[in-house]
Amino acid sequence: MIWIGTSGYSFDDWAGVFYPPGTRPGNRLNHYATKFKAVEVNSTYYRLPHPVVLRQMERKTPDGFRFLVKMHQDVTHKRVSDPAHFRAFLDVVSPLEEAGKFHGALAQFPWAFKRSVENVEHLRRIGDGMGGRPVFVEFRHDSWAGRETFEELREMGLGFCAVDEPRLPGLFPAIVEETNGVGYVRFHGRNAANWWGRGGGDRYDYDYPDSELLEWLSSIQDLGSRTTDTYLFFNNCHAGRAARNAQRMSELLGFS
Repeated sequence: MIWIGTSGYSFDDWAGVFYPPGTRPGNRLNHYATKFKAVEVNSTYYRLPHPVVLRQMERKTPDGFRFLVKMHQDVTHKRVSDPAHFRAFLDVVSPLEEAGKFHGALAQFPWAFKRSVENVEHLRRIGDGMGGRPVFVEFRHDSWAGRETFEELREMGLGFCAVDEPRLPGLFPAIVEETNGVGYVRFHGRNAANWWGRGGGDRYDYDYPDSELLEWLSSIQDLGSRTTDTYLFFNNCHAGRAARNAQRMSELLGFS
């Protein structure tokens, strides 16, 4: 099954674009869940909330809805692997897990996280810390773009997250692969001018044309045929574009 959604859902500039005018912030997820069956929770990257926050989120979604939760930046950017951190993370997502709606954690690493023996071992510690729960790894640096990386992820039981982003030197290319039986793709946009912060804008301020979404169809269909589940999340969240592009991708795949 292919699950389509967005990276986050609570954005003020989605009002009147995706959310009906007057929708209160507390009701955004209720509306989101009428359009999509999965969401990526990104706020946990900045701060781990109290578990009650995720319990409230869970209660706003119907049975069968799925949450993928982003790991805190201490793990991915500061390379913390203290078991206490993973216990805290698992405590936060426990309401989702109890409801059967937690379907994995996303570890999005920065461009500075380059392939090395030490960093491969850090991935292993993350898998161990999560106790066998699904973890999907997103790389930004192209030093990881080799067969050995996918073989190691399989050996560690970790999933791989494919990316659509600008075709710039040093960035991870658009390689589609599965390493734990589940597919995962994140669409960041192709804003090359602003990707490194040189254009004065946000790297995720991007609107996908149909031509670029169509480029992915055969790869997504192939990935879906080889996996139990495949997740597609759009991270180009400015002005509701992620939601619009996600809905359009669903149409192009013949789901709506």
